[in-house]
Amino acid sequence: MTLWVLISWATLLLLALALLCFLLFCGYIQYIHMKYDHIPGPPRDRQVTLFIFGHSPTFVRSIKDNVLVYDVLLDWVKMYGPVIRINILHKILLLVSTSEGVKEFLMSPGYLKDDSYGFFAALFGVRFMGKGLLSDRDHDHWFKQRRMIDPAFSRTYLMGLMEPFNEKAEELMERLAEKADGKCKIKMHDMMSKVTLDVIGKAGFGIELNSLNDDQTPFPRAISLVMKGTVEMRNPMIKYSIGKSPFIREVQASIKLLRQTGKECIERRKKQIQDGGEMPKDILTQILKVASMENDCDAEILLDNFVTFFVAGQETTANQLSFAVMALAQNPQILEKAQAEIDEVIGSKRDIEYEDLGKLQYLSQVLKETLRLYPTAPGTSREIKKDMVIEGVKIPANVTLTLNSYVMGRMEEFYSDPFTFNPDRFSPDAPRPYYSYFPFSLGPRSCIGQVFSQMEAKVVMAKLLQRYEFELVEGQSFKILDTGTLRPMDGVICRLRQRENK
Repeated sequence: MTLWVLISWATLLLLALALLCFLLFCGYIQYIHMKYDHIPGPPRDRQVTLFIFGHSPTFVRSIKDNVLVYDVLLDWVKMYGPVIRINILHKILLLVSTSEGVKEFLMSPGYLKDDSYGFFAALFGVRFMGKGLLSDRDHDHWFKQRRMIDPAFSRTYLMGLMEPFNEKAEELMERLAEKADGKCKIKMHDMMSKVTLDVIGKAGFGIELNSLNDDQTPFPRAISLVMKGTVEMRNPMIKYSIGKSPFIREVQASIKLLRQTGKECIERRKKQIQDGGEMPKDILTQILKVASMENDCDAEILLDNFVTFFVAGQETTANQLSFAVMALAQNPQILEKAQAEIDEVIGSKRDIEYEDLGKLQYLSQVLKETLRLYPTAPGTSREIKKDMVIEGVKIPANVTLTLNSYVMGRMEEFYSDPFTFNPDRFSPDAPRPYYSYFPFSLGPRSCIGQVFSQMEAKVVMAKLLQRYEFELVEGQSFKILDTGTLRPMDGVICRLRQRENK
């Protein structure tokens, strides 16, 4: 028997084994599908011959065509009801769009985050947020972290951060003044991304990033890339795509930049503490102080949370501010009412005080309505480890349950005329949304930075509305882009002009 014959037989054997493994895999997926197929949901994608991919091709096409996947989910909920099944290979996702479901699965600590949060823990083989507060799935470890970090985000402590909020917002106003001639086109999302980056750098970690005045700073692009990477990872085949290799390398380099920056910042602050120097009053100082008292200064965990706060604290607030500008420019009467409140409460003063924020009731309603219609972090998910019945549907164990604020915020079951921007939904006299509004999640794992974020958003928006009139440049699509968080696709391009006597 010649060598070539042996090689041929070996090749055939390997192909037969590969085919057998593939058939076994298909059989396993078919078994899983049949186990959950009694749950309502759309038919699996028919545009591919292999049923094993389930609904994955629909989501991949959405990403490719810049179609927001959450609009697809909203359509599915309208067609199939509040509990629907989604198939992705062997994984079953269960989208639940009921207020009772939100209450049950978010308010109870008994339901853990699912393994999709691994995209935030590590991305393309590089540690990203690791075991930080967002991505930590170990409840006991997470609880210990949360208890340690909570004081740094308490309302009492955040009151002391009004100075950097004012300082960086004022720098934004100065930059806008250079272009506020009523003719120059300004991409507001770019400006909001820069100011929120500068705020989290200064108020969070004592870093002067100066991105408002330095167009070469790499941080805004780095954050956008890593967030886009979390979206691209929804395609299970991306790791095997040669065409995506340059993008993957860029994401990896961006993560390393963020982590190296955090490492240098933390080490510098620790040395300041050891030397007995005067500490800046920011979030990092408070975290290190409590960590020292708890004797828990794990360097990697501190770095994980630096990256978590740095990325989440910048990206989501910038997107909210951009959507708020877009919505106000589209609704001149609401804009006029918001400016009238700011004129009454703030007047012409430049430094906004903490006490002023509580008086800006209508501006609060505007920001809340912005997050109802455009929740920057649209959803969260939990593991279901036991058999359940949800809305009369029997749910076998070991399924991932998804709750989506974007979908529920646009359902007529919860909001009348849901696509209309109406801040009066959140007026003091209006009925409160019953577990259908959760842009910062709810319950024990709600966003630790929500007070920080909304204080910052109020300061920036108050100064912007105090100082400027703005109108949207024609020709924009006003579509929403999913980059891990939701942002305006075209960037909210405006023309600004200064208000009289402001």
